[in-house]
Amino acid sequence: MTGSMFQIPASTRKASRRIYWILGVGLIFVIAMISAALGYRSQDPSPSSAAPWSFPTALPSNVPRGAQRGSPGEKGPRGEQRGPVGAADGVVPDGVTVFDDAIPAVANLDPDLLKALRRAAADAANDRTKFDVNSGWRSPAYQNQLLREAVSTYGSEKEAARWVATPATSLHVKGEAVDIGHSDATVWLSKHGAEYGLCQIYRNETWHYELRPEAIDHGCPRMYADPTQDPRMRND
Repeated sequence: MTGSMFQIPASTRKASRRIYWILGVGLIFVIAMISAALGYRSQDPSPSSAAPWSFPTALPSNVPRGAQRGSPGEKGPRGEQRGPVGAADGVVPDGVTVFDDAIPAVANLDPDLLKALRRAAADAANDRTKFDVNSGWRSPAYQNQLLREAVSTYGSEKEAARWVATPATSLHVKGEAVDIGHSDATVWLSKHGAEYGLCQIYRNETWHYELRPEAIDHGCPRMYADPTQDPRMRND
């Protein structure tokens, strides 16, 4: 028997090659379509394709609401203010004393309070005691910022009120209160402040002083436990 008995007819071979060609072209077309689709998806800016990398829609609960992105009327870091507060709002740099007239927190204090502070500070200097000012006059915007931060820190408006007043009731906004730094200065004032009409008002704030002229003759009045006990702090 010869090998010619197993030879495939020419017509069959042509048909097979045509089928292979059609399959090859079809496969190339499918691959091209898949590649084009993948390339389009990689450039798709739609929210669904970007979702795995998008920012969260809500900030942690301990961030003040005014700081959340997209707050109505937001024009700066916080939604309730036009921009960051600074020295013009009463922010005090380090090392400020009661004699620094160029600092608004000092210059905008009530004149009688400032005069009493400077008399006391001059006498305290003889005892090598310096009156640094941690806070004095504040703008309503600065007071509001401090209040929001206190709410965030203490967890509620009720607890925050023990430390920070509203802009409407704050004696700092009125220029009638000053916070004195350094424990040696507050110790000095606790002993001698009444002689100048300077009194600590709240037991929980050893640094907070206000002017009480009658204290020169009668001593400082009894202190409130904290600002929530002070009738002046009521909004009604």
